[in-house]
Amino acid sequence: MELQQLRYALAVAEERNFTRAAQKTHVVQSALSHQIKALERELGVQLFARTSRRVELTEAGHAFVAGARATLDAADRTVTDAVAATGQMRGNLTVGAIPTVTRLDLVAVLGRFHRTYPQVSVGLSVGGSVDFIERIRAGSLDAAVLGLPEAAVPTGVASQVLARERLVAVLGPGHRFARRKRLRLADLADEAFVDFPADSPGRAQSDRAFDEAGLTRTVAFESMLVDMMLDLVAHDLGIALLAPAVVPEGRGLITVPVVDGPKRVEYLAWSEFNPSPAASAFVESALASLGAEQG
Repeated sequence: MELQQLRYALAVAEERNFTRAAQKTHVVQSALSHQIKALERELGVQLFARTSRRVELTEAGHAFVAGARATLDAADRTVTDAVAATGQMRGNLTVGAIPTVTRLDLVAVLGRFHRTYPQVSVGLSVGGSVDFIERIRAGSLDAAVLGLPEAAVPTGVASQVLARERLVAVLGPGHRFARRKRLRLADLADEAFVDFPADSPGRAQSDRAFDEAGLTRTVAFESMLVDMMLDLVAHDLGIALLAPAVVPEGRGLITVPVVDGPKRVEYLAWSEFNPSPAASAFVESALASLGAEQG
């Protein structure tokens, strides 16, 4: 059994189509089909149930694909570790970031990382903290910047606190509270809110603060895009509770401290189980950049 056969089998499993799998692996379809049949003969089981229109994994195929993926990951990691031992580094680095990164200049860190390790392919995705934690645990993500409510702590991953901050009320310039020096949650309970989607960590910190204060509120608009949230506030369609650093100057928006408002914690998280050399180098560079700023 060859590693290339495992790659072909994974491609068919992922694409559910021999033509697309052949395109993905840069081989003609007849050669890929031949390799899959040879693999099945060697194993003595059928991995794929196929017709002229459908390709599905058999029960044996599901079991095989899980092991094949682990084998290929281990092989790739072995090559990466061997090259890293020579003082070079290559491979892949996948990093996730919430939409409201405030403490870490992620673009600058990635820029320095790329200049130092140009042979490492870097992927960046924007999303939610819960999904990122699960992906780090599963091994499909190397590191991520998270934002969690103060009472929540990332589990199953290694992490470092980057910042703790209290959210501020973000108001349109004509809002009735625009001239206030400070506010309380009770002042805002009757307002329409712009917030992150329900059940997301970005939303949870505000929901929890209102619940603990015995207050209810109305979220009129939901978005994962901070710029859209700010535009909605600027058009007086609602107010928001956000980290002060994500509210840019020059847009006419007003930020007012909320003395009993929600707090959030920003983390850098990475795999606690044998992170790749690229992941370790990225984490070290990111944390070093914070030390340099403080110095």
